Amino acid sequence: MRGPGGWWRRQTTPEKVETYTRWSFQSFAVTEFVMVGLLAVVPLGAWIGAGLLLMSAVHAAVCLVTVKRSLDWTRGRRPQPVRLLWTLAAVTAVVGAVAIGIADHGPGGESVDNAANGAVGVIGIIGIGTIALGVRERWHVFAIVVGFASVSWLVALTRGASLGESLFTALMALLAAGVLAFTAVVSVWLLDIVYELDEARETRTRLAVAEERLRFGRDLHDVMGRNLAVIALKSELAVQLAQRGRPEAVAQMVEVQRLAHESQREVREVVRGYREADLGAELAGAQGVLAAAGIDCTVSGATAAGLPVAVQSALGWVVREAATNVLRHGDARRCAVRLRVVEGGVVLSVENDGVESDGVAIGAGAVGSSGASGSSGSSGSSGSGIAGLRERLAEIDGTLEAGPAGRGLFRLTAEIPLPSAAGPFSTDASSGPAAAATVDPVSEVTP
Repeated sequence: MRGPGGWWRRQTTPEKVETYTRWSFQSFAVTEFVMVGLLAVVPLGAWIGAGLLLMSAVHAAVCLVTVKRSLDWTRGRRPQPVRLLWTLAAVTAVVGAVAIGIADHGPGGESVDNAANGAVGVIGIIGIGTIALGVRERWHVFAIVVGFASVSWLVALTRGASLGESLFTALMALLAAGVLAFTAVVSVWLLDIVYELDEARETRTRLAVAEERLRFGRDLHDVMGRNLAVIALKSELAVQLAQRGRPEAVAQMVEVQRLAHESQREVREVVRGYREADLGAELAGAQGVLAAAGIDCTVSGATAAGLPVAVQSALGWVVREAATNVLRHGDARRCAVRLRVVEGGVVLSVENDGVESDGVAIGAGAVGSSGASGSSGSSGSSGSGIAGLRERLAEIDGTLEAGPAGRGLFRLTAEIPLPSAAGPFSTDASSGPAAAATVDPVSEVTP
């Protein structure tokens, strides 16, 4: 989807959190400029007020740059902006000193003092909060806040305030600057946690796929290792017998041929075991995985119990592929899976949000403007995922439809005819077989 809304939906969760954090602290700089303008221009007059407003604009601009570079530093994209932090501290001190000078030596009146003192507080507090973004050690942040409160107490005391008034001023500065600095520290901490959790989830997925590949490799080794060793020995024996003109060479090659066919059959059995999918397990697994990814997934309708094995396997692959694509594409928030037994057949539908408005679906499948279907393993409007599902369903006379289902929605529907002797079916989805909430990672390594 073109426009700001589409850009936001294309962001990952960590990117959204980072963008929110950036905009939040950058908005503080904009707020400072507006507040100083409201406080200073009218009470201080056109010239003095405009001068203070201009200095506030410079301070706000430095804050904006500091926020950007500090957050880039926390993500490891650039070195710590030490010079920029000192520059911001210097600009904050200069603007504060000018505002205090205006209050002491500028036009008289209580409104002028209030305006200048308010400008000092706003600029100082926002400056301290912004500096806290670029400091990693927590005790350094604490020292900065305490130092700001101490300077506020000293300035108030030297300007003629009583001890109680100066202490009250220092306490207010400590609380305000402390809250903003604490917000900065916590925001960076939460941002780091979000990125670490996302990396951990990606690592867990890769490890699961790698483990499944290792298991598949071990099974193939167990099946093929012995047979290949025997084939190699018998082939070598047949060569030696043939070189000597012995007729036993033919018998040895016949045995090699038999072992080769046996190995081919055993490999097919291993692959068949990996390619079979249990519908009940896949429904439970898809619901668990989508829920772990923050997607509200509901499963309703009939249960998988009693369905023919071939039907369960085909529909299990549909659920697996749909769940994988919902996770990989777009930013879905809801996914609904429904299994229905109708007259003469069974219908499975997977519907999710997170679809681009230009006709490219993101979620349970991908359909371009031409109507071609895509998949998790493809780019563009065509791929092997949905096409592979259609081939599986076609083997048992099933059909698969995938495409937009309204504003922001995508629906994938698989329909398979049932033999008349399939038996009765329950309609209580909650009584279906429970399974571990994981989608079999072999979908990553099998066609």
